[in-house]
Amino acid sequence: MSDTQAESTGPQRTDTDSDQQKVYFVSLGCPKNRVDSEVMLGQLDAADYAIVQSAEEADLLVVNTCSFIEEAREESVNTILELAQAKTESEVEAGEGNGKKLVVAGCLAQRYSKELEADIPEIDALVGTGEIQSIGSLIGQGGALKVSSAKVATGRVQPVTAIGRPGYNYDSYTPRVVTTDPWTAYVKIAEGCSQVCAFCIIPRLRGGAKSRAIDDVVREVTDLAAQGVKEFNLIAQDLTHYGDDRKDGTTLADLLRALGKVDGVRWIRLLYLYPHAFTDELIDVIATEPKVAKYIDMPLQHISDNMLTIMRRRFSEEGTRELVRKLRERVPGLVFRTTFIVGHPGETDADFQTLYDFVKESRFERVGVFKYSREDGTKSAKRTDHVITMVKEDRYHRLMTLQKGISQEIMESMVGREIDVLIEGPSKETELLLQGRTYGQAPEIDGLTYINEGYATPGSIVRAEVVDSGDYDIVARILDPQPGATE
Repeated sequence: MSDTQAESTGPQRTDTDSDQQKVYFVSLGCPKNRVDSEVMLGQLDAADYAIVQSAEEADLLVVNTCSFIEEAREESVNTILELAQAKTESEVEAGEGNGKKLVVAGCLAQRYSKELEADIPEIDALVGTGEIQSIGSLIGQGGALKVSSAKVATGRVQPVTAIGRPGYNYDSYTPRVVTTDPWTAYVKIAEGCSQVCAFCIIPRLRGGAKSRAIDDVVREVTDLAAQGVKEFNLIAQDLTHYGDDRKDGTTLADLLRALGKVDGVRWIRLLYLYPHAFTDELIDVIATEPKVAKYIDMPLQHISDNMLTIMRRRFSEEGTRELVRKLRERVPGLVFRTTFIVGHPGETDADFQTLYDFVKESRFERVGVFKYSREDGTKSAKRTDHVITMVKEDRYHRLMTLQKGISQEIMESMVGREIDVLIEGPSKETELLLQGRTYGQAPEIDGLTYINEGYATPGSIVRAEVVDSGDYDIVARILDPQPGATE
């Protein structure tokens, strides 16, 4: 579980042909879901669909949903309903059956296909996580979405469904429309998860871990680097155990060494590392490989032994503290992002205090906090010692308030330091400033670096001096104001 918030992500392409069918695509959830969306966009692009930026101008509406926690499910359902309304309005204008088509894909479709089929009659097709590559096959000749001729009890047409076994992962030859800025990309190196955390539904939605081959990942990164991508964010449900399922000795350390040799790569960032079996070899590669950003995202979830046992996390408070200590000592300049769950069934006041003290002592650069979400079908959901909402809220706010103060102090300590900044362009807050990110600021989930002096072209990496700070952001001036100075 990461603390990436669900968001709508649209591609940057708007080129259309009047004869082409047009697709409007909404992607919700984490970067792993975003990569799935990019694969589906690749399939639709191959089917000659043009990507547009509004539902009104589209013939096909697609939403890739998230079903990880309750808030994500609510956002997914609300988005489906909004698109269903757009479809209904188009049918009023064009006549029933001649309006837009609505496809619901991803985790919500995988988990609740029958409920969605019954409750939202506007849905024309449901595509599960294991069938995202088949969305193109749902497209008939002339760009029209194939529809079923079967009728349900209400007399309406039954949606087309592609809900197979979860576990599909793309490869370097899979058509994909990258929707991030041209200098950054997500690369999913494994699909699914083989951990058995008591609170998590992911293995049911995504299947067991399935790792891509090292040479296939290297091929993808090489191709993207040749197109100008400099920052690569490696993602999976569990990066640490990458390769275990292949049974051929493949490890994350081996992959990082191979990627470090690819021309054009500047930063390789690791997102979603599992603490169990985090080897000394992997720590050494992170510490010594120049292209690997000294940044890790490792959701620890808790520190109390009682809670780690209840959560089925496979490691202890002592082991966690030792791992954090080793990483701090052996990886100079490490930026450590983690997440914790508060209010999990069985969490006592003493357990929370242990967690609170651990966060206070550890001074993590980034911390996200989740309030426990009850997920049907998990071990945690079956427990009888659930924590009441008021207590969960209190613990959440206490931990977040603590971390805000820690973050503010860490940001203040950076003033006067020189840093490398990846320039993204004008600030979304004001055109008077540029904005960018350091290696310690992952896209979409961390703070930003604002440039108040100097100019550099978007996509360039420049040397800058930190001159001010906020709770989560910093302000810097470019030391060499020439565009693309250290690109």
